[in-house]
Amino acid sequence: MARIDHILQDSPRSLPVLQATFGLERESLRINADHRLAQTPHPECLGSRDFHPYIQTDYSEPQMELITPVASSTKEALRFLSAITDVAQRSLEPTEYLWPLSMPPELREEEVEIAHLNDAFEYRYREYLRDVYGKILQSMSGIHYNMELGRDLIEQLYAVSGYNSPIAFRNALHLKLAQNFLRYQWLLTYLYGASPIAEPGFLKENKSGPVRSIRNSHLGYVNHENISVSYDSLQDYIEDIEGCVADGRLIAEKEFYSPVRLRGSKHNRDYLTQGVTYLEFRCFDLNPYTPTGIDQKTLDTVHLFSLALLWLDSSEQVDRELAQAKELNNRVALSHPLEKLPKEAPLDDLLTAMLAVITHFQLPSYYQELLEEIRRQADNPALTLAGRLHQEITQNSLAAFGRTKGQEHHAYAWEAPYALKGYENMELSTQMLLFDAIQQGIHFEILDEADQFLKLWHGSHYEYVKNGNMTAKDNYVVPLAMANKTVTKKILQEAGFPVPGGAEFSDKETALRHYSRIKQKPIVVKPKSTNFGLGISIFKEGLSLEAYEKALDIALAEDSAVLVEDYIEGTEYRFFILDGQCEAVLLRVAANITGDGRHTVRQLIDRKNANPLRGRDHRSPLEIIQLGEVEKLMLEQEGYQPDDILPQGQTVYLRRNSNISTGGDSIDCTESMDPSYKALAADMAKAMGAWACGVDLIIPDKEKPATAEEPNCTCIELNFNPSMYMHTYCQEGPGQAITPKILAKLFPEAAKQP
Repeated sequence: MARIDHILQDSPRSLPVLQATFGLERESLRINADHRLAQTPHPECLGSRDFHPYIQTDYSEPQMELITPVASSTKEALRFLSAITDVAQRSLEPTEYLWPLSMPPELREEEVEIAHLNDAFEYRYREYLRDVYGKILQSMSGIHYNMELGRDLIEQLYAVSGYNSPIAFRNALHLKLAQNFLRYQWLLTYLYGASPIAEPGFLKENKSGPVRSIRNSHLGYVNHENISVSYDSLQDYIEDIEGCVADGRLIAEKEFYSPVRLRGSKHNRDYLTQGVTYLEFRCFDLNPYTPTGIDQKTLDTVHLFSLALLWLDSSEQVDRELAQAKELNNRVALSHPLEKLPKEAPLDDLLTAMLAVITHFQLPSYYQELLEEIRRQADNPALTLAGRLHQEITQNSLAAFGRTKGQEHHAYAWEAPYALKGYENMELSTQMLLFDAIQQGIHFEILDEADQFLKLWHGSHYEYVKNGNMTAKDNYVVPLAMANKTVTKKILQEAGFPVPGGAEFSDKETALRHYSRIKQKPIVVKPKSTNFGLGISIFKEGLSLEAYEKALDIALAEDSAVLVEDYIEGTEYRFFILDGQCEAVLLRVAANITGDGRHTVRQLIDRKNANPLRGRDHRSPLEIIQLGEVEKLMLEQEGYQPDDILPQGQTVYLRRNSNISTGGDSIDCTESMDPSYKALAADMAKAMGAWACGVDLIIPDKEKPATAEEPNCTCIELNFNPSMYMHTYCQEGPGQAITPKILAKLFPEAAKQP
């Protein structure tokens, strides 16, 4: 016999009950410097909202809608939303910010300008909404929470359900979930209602005091009373909505503004043959205490709440009970923020079901903690969102609080503009590329986070990117050749480019026998294949056997072979080459400190590392200066120990190689570099067949131009994975944005969108 009730109770503990996918849609108003509704158009840097998958406009021109892709967990969904919110905040006009509350600031109807959409129907639809509901009402904002039960979860439940059709079972499961959501929505309104008051002129009827959620009451953005849709059966649901459209009560099916909607097809009737895919929960006010408008605990509590709805029995008289529940929800929404739930609210039934789900499926203790948090808020309304906001109301207004929080969230987005919120653990160049991809409306998927491997696409055009700039534009062998310094030198030398002389050794003993030939010469000891300047030691004035041996040990710790090369006197510059053109030039100054006559070397390093631009593992524009074996060796060469006090004005270099990744400083020299060197560096990249690479040149005097006969420089390395962030966020100079140029090369069609 087909059944839905008690299907969870009869399922094994091993059922993947938490398996689901999630998506979030957040609305927010853009606010200008006068703290009123922005009158500027949708930000131009976000491209066309007609195709943008993440950042669009909702009803009005200043109302942004932020849409996450489908995520496999609530944590990933919130992470997506954090990133999209970050991009949206940083794409606004400098004086604008996003309003953090569901209720708008004080506004006039003429300030609410319908979104300038190219789609004629969508524009007419908004004009219709203006005429039916008014423009003021459209300015409320909230969050929609989309949830699809996991495929394995549904399949395992279907196997024991007695249903003969997987589509019919999926529809019955989602319909029960929707019915029970409407029966118990009052709890979510109580916990997360956050629209207690309206600014002057918003409501047609005056409220005597603050309430819990205007937006979730009959005063919110709801259909008129002549719209009645039954949830008794899927057939009734479909026919009622179609009837409203047919007789003109609704202009389209999407005008049905229920707190929960069946989703997955463009037309409701398709559910009968294709099935309901997911549910859209539409009742969440913005949480102004978090930049994303919703937090992790809320997402997970709603997930647990949804599972409890499946645990509970279905309604016996659906329409009658849902009408009663609607009235109860309205009562809770319009109650005082510090008022407890009414006694007739069946809270115990719901909490018992949540506990049963936690116990039966042995969910982690985290879910028990979420349940206890609900109990605490039920006992103390001051802990709910509306209760907290009640403390922020001054003179029957939340305007000052909204301004403060909105500007705080905007400042938070700009705290570390080189990073992407939610993805701070990824390599910085990759974060920057992701930021630009989101801003330009290019879809992305992280295939392997640890390996910085991305999938990007626009329409049917796909590209795979590793480390922000390694793409299919380079063939497989080119990065391998650049990773091998011996191969790189031979290719460049055969093409007629200047490279340093030297020798390669595959064991320490042979390298040591080479000492007599180089002990009086300036040399560089480095691994044959490495990156980020690891394992490199530089000696400008000869070296002792002991120092040479130590340098070999450092290099061999990074690779099985070592290069001992002539040291080239001059200044090292990094040239970033993209598709045959030099896009940026950087002077990298080796890790250094300057004495003040009072602090030790160790203390001076700590003070310099306190710079907020310095971090670890390529997550900040500048890297922390270490005090490891290489640094101590270089320090000893200059006659100092870590605990020596450095004299006033004395500069000590802790590295001879100037890599940013080993603590160096960055100075943008793109505009001041002679074009002849830019062309030479680009030609070197072409000789290697490299599409994107870094070319490191030692130039004794950059005022002398390079010629074919007298290049006046030496190429010491080509880097197949050049960090782009150090060209953009420099210690000195304007910086050069590289990642937008990478995307423009990969997706030229995206830049051409209207």
